[in-house]
Amino acid sequence: MEKQIRAAVVGATGYGGVELIRILLRHPYAELTSVVSSSSVGASLADSFPHLAGIADWALEAIDPVRIAERADVVFTATPHGVSSALVPELLAAGLKVIDLSGDLRLKDGSVYQAWYGKEPAADAYLQEAVYGLAEVFGAEAAGKRLIANPGCYPTATLLGLIPAVQAGWIDPDSLIIDAKSGVSGAGRGLALSSHFSEINDNLKPYKIGKHQHTPEIEQALGRAAGREVRVTFTPHLAPMTRGILSTIYGTLTDKRSAEDFIAAYRSYYEGRPFVRIRPLGQWPATKEVAGSNYCDIGFAVDERTRRVTIVSAIDNLVKGAAGQAVQNLNLMMGWEETAGLEFSPLYP
Repeated sequence: MEKQIRAAVVGATGYGGVELIRILLRHPYAELTSVVSSSSVGASLADSFPHLAGIADWALEAIDPVRIAERADVVFTATPHGVSSALVPELLAAGLKVIDLSGDLRLKDGSVYQAWYGKEPAADAYLQEAVYGLAEVFGAEAAGKRLIANPGCYPTATLLGLIPAVQAGWIDPDSLIIDAKSGVSGAGRGLALSSHFSEINDNLKPYKIGKHQHTPEIEQALGRAAGREVRVTFTPHLAPMTRGILSTIYGTLTDKRSAEDFIAAYRSYYEGRPFVRIRPLGQWPATKEVAGSNYCDIGFAVDERTRRVTIVSAIDNLVKGAAGQAVQNLNLMMGWEETAGLEFSPLYP
């Protein structure tokens, strides 16, 4: 089929941006026409990413909403937090559809954003307009919209593992403890002591305990599922791997349930959503089994002695946790098949 829409990527020299480029280059309906980076204007994209030499040798452009709109219909903003709040209104005013990969438009309450991110929030009108793009749960809301807030990586793994059970009332929302591990690419491409090889190799460490900015995002979506305010304990960890998130979640059951009950219920909930794979009884997700793909794998165990369920969810933080879900949201926005451009298997080993 002939390409139907032109796409631009802002923030093309970050890990999320280059993953978007990788996916969009093979998308059947979207043509990548513009790559933008304020830090490398005029340089070739292949200078920043030599693996793209001969594949995507475009010159990187400055951020100019009017010029971007001349060459594109939809723009992905893979920008640092605090940039999109000011940039997105200009892109929308230029007539572009926007899928934002930053945290600037995910939270409906600007004061909550300011408290957790320490930055000025976007105008309330845009916060209310933005569709929260957790594709398997709220995907129907994306159809025909012009502004989507792509979820964070930790929230994607955690919420896909929790929402069906919370929505059904099977878990006490006040009991939730989320223990999540991420690969180093989740910290971005910028230099930091915590991501030096000598610091992360052979090491596993928690960070931002009780302070991670994805906490209110998780609570907002769970509150929507539960029909009331929800508070969780969320502890992220940095793991010595490049890609992947493994979210291990503990919750107290409200009634007697088995792992088989959870497996059957989740398979029913996610029926027809090809990127969520529910593991058989006794099998557990692993980050390597979803690496490089848009899949989310989920497994369960129920401890009858403690009346607690353990839910394990695994994703690739750069694909399902960022660029892959963003393209999935583009497909939902445009009314295309949800899998368009995303039907690639995980990389293994």
